[in-house]
Amino acid sequence: MPEAPVEERPSAAPDRGPLPDPPVRAPAARRTGPTRLYALDVLRLFAALAVLSFHWTADAGVPEIWGGRTPQDFMPTVAGITQYGWLGVELFFIISGFVICMSSWGRQAGDFVVSRVVRLYPAFWAAILLTATVLHFAPDLGRPGARAGIDARTVVVNFTMFEGRLGYKDVDGVYWTLWLELQFYLLFAIVVAMGLTYRRVVAFCGIWLVVAMIANGSEVPILEELAMLRQAPYFVAGVTIYLMYRFGPNLLLWAMVGFTWLLAMADVPGLKKVYDDAVGDPMSTVGVSVAITLAYAVIIAVALGWFDWVRWKGLAVFGALTYPLYLIHQEAGWTLIHWLRERGLGDRAAIGVALVAALTVAWLLHRLVERPLSRLMKRGFDKSLKTMREASDPAPRRGLRRSSGEGLDTPR
Repeated sequence: MPEAPVEERPSAAPDRGPLPDPPVRAPAARRTGPTRLYALDVLRLFAALAVLSFHWTADAGVPEIWGGRTPQDFMPTVAGITQYGWLGVELFFIISGFVICMSSWGRQAGDFVVSRVVRLYPAFWAAILLTATVLHFAPDLGRPGARAGIDARTVVVNFTMFEGRLGYKDVDGVYWTLWLELQFYLLFAIVVAMGLTYRRVVAFCGIWLVVAMIANGSEVPILEELAMLRQAPYFVAGVTIYLMYRFGPNLLLWAMVGFTWLLAMADVPGLKKVYDDAVGDPMSTVGVSVAITLAYAVIIAVALGWFDWVRWKGLAVFGALTYPLYLIHQEAGWTLIHWLRERGLGDRAAIGVALVAALTVAWLLHRLVERPLSRLMKRGFDKSLKTMREASDPAPRRGLRRSSGEGLDTPR
């Protein structure tokens, strides 16, 4: 057989233009699995106590609880500090973005949904029953008007967590934040269903912020509601800070976090105005701005590992108490404080006893309701998902051959 022709080597390589860029590898994760960050447990409880302190020691809208006075009348120094406690909600949103992204990595969409359902609903149902019972049996001790409109049907509808969208009243006013959390989960579930990757999460954050800014003032209600311009910067900041934690900080992530901070700063005057009326006196714009900045800073510090030394497992109890405490503290808390004052306790003593009681009840709800019911629900949902996935998987193709006529696999 003839030999293959031998190619002559050119004396000089021809100009083939610029060489293609070498393939870019995805950045290796510094941390590959969800590790419990006990510093976040502490921060979550701190945020819940901040909101509680605002409602109990700074809210001027419930003078009936204090015998016709407001907290500013009998503890002005405390009220001057705790009037900023409502910002614990913004801290919650940043933590939520961080934790949801962390706990969802590597999960399928169904597992993500199950994790959110078993996390949110058991304690929520127990809190609804507790608050509704308190308002029913002690209507004169709580906030005036709190009992109005809370009938059996309203309580049942509240169990869905969609009561506001169904035209029903919240059993407790603090539930308004839960709907925002659900909206965030709905949006994030889209990228979870696609499969979480560094690029997709960055794209999700960028697209959400752009849509939120476009939706603002668009007069398209559904778009404005889903985009959540007021809350989007905090959720996105939390998600982006988690990317720093998992993959390490870089200029892109710093820029994204910085942009969300600028959006948050731009909204400070409007956000502050919502709560100025609640405390009966304009708060400091600088104070609100500093508090929000500190919320950003402390979560960034967690992501950078500054609090890795916080490893005491007992701090997990702090995180466990947070959600039930938040759910029960407002209406039931005001009622208990009023009742204690009528029994002769002083203002500060009533607050102290009410705080101990609220923490105790929150722990009992977690231990006796939330934990066992969550486990039971998770087992049931996991089994349901397994059945659904097995039934939905394509049947194994046995003994199939390719049809020469149609190019399809057909049975022998």
